[in-house]
Amino acid sequence: MKVSQIALELQKPVRQANVPLPLGSALGRYVLRQLGKLMVPNAKKLHGVRLEVQDALRPPLRIYHPQARSSEGALLWIHGGGFVLGNAALDDRFCASAARALGIVVVSVDYRLAPEHPFPVPLDDCYAAWQWLQRAAPSLGIDAKRIAIGGQSAGGALAASLVQRVHDAGGNEAAAQWLFCPMLDDHTATRRDLDAAKHLVWNNRSNTHGWRLYLPGEPGSADLPRYAVPARRTHLRGLPPAWIGVGDIDLLYAEDRDFADRLRAADVDVILTSVPDAPHGFESWAFDTKLAQDFIADAQKWLGNRLQ
Repeated sequence: MKVSQIALELQKPVRQANVPLPLGSALGRYVLRQLGKLMVPNAKKLHGVRLEVQDALRPPLRIYHPQARSSEGALLWIHGGGFVLGNAALDDRFCASAARALGIVVVSVDYRLAPEHPFPVPLDDCYAAWQWLQRAAPSLGIDAKRIAIGGQSAGGALAASLVQRVHDAGGNEAAAQWLFCPMLDDHTATRRDLDAAKHLVWNNRSNTHGWRLYLPGEPGSADLPRYAVPARRTHLRGLPPAWIGVGDIDLLYAEDRDFADRLRAADVDVILTSVPDAPHGFESWAFDTKLAQDFIADAQKWLGNRLQ
């Protein structure tokens, strides 16, 4: 796929975002993780939001408090990175935007990464964050029954799996699942015909490495444990409402569409928003473009209605 084939305003930023990701190499992952630390936004520029960093917690959390609080709802956010890269701080602007626009508290999870910490450790970290937020809700002025779970890419996979785990555990449900270009189905990684498609930003070779380093077995294996892959769940009825947003030239578009169809067939309220000519994760690496801002604003409007 050529850069010229994507939306015009994304063509300049994608030239920086579309770099090879040597996920299969320990040295490559180390270099990319160090670069990720250098790319963290300046927290002092998060206008209208007070950032609280809880490094002593396990997992560490970043809490975004809007100066203009207008809702007792909240969002538990899970960052992306193919299960092996990224950190919560990289999503400071995104999380601050949601907190500011919706007047809600946003809590972002710094979960441990594969392959050093494969499944179920990252999901266990996210579940621990959910439990902490349930306990801390009264002191934070949050209604514990109005907490949504969201995430992007691999964070979207963890968010969807966490929603399922919370549902099965009983107690308070997630108020909504808010999923940006989520990695939902490991079977995509088994399709060698997709390797040559050259999807921008996130291709199937990187996708295969990410799933392989995270899962306790090979992608496509018949005996993967419960919650390892959200699309593997057969019974979707009763899950909370979902918003799924993805570009229509994203490698993950087909699996996201199929999951939305399955949720709808199970009588789950679901919205699938597809963005023409947009590749994977454009709302992050092209955050300042009008296309990304309109996409994010539309997603925030949906979430705000769910947390009223």
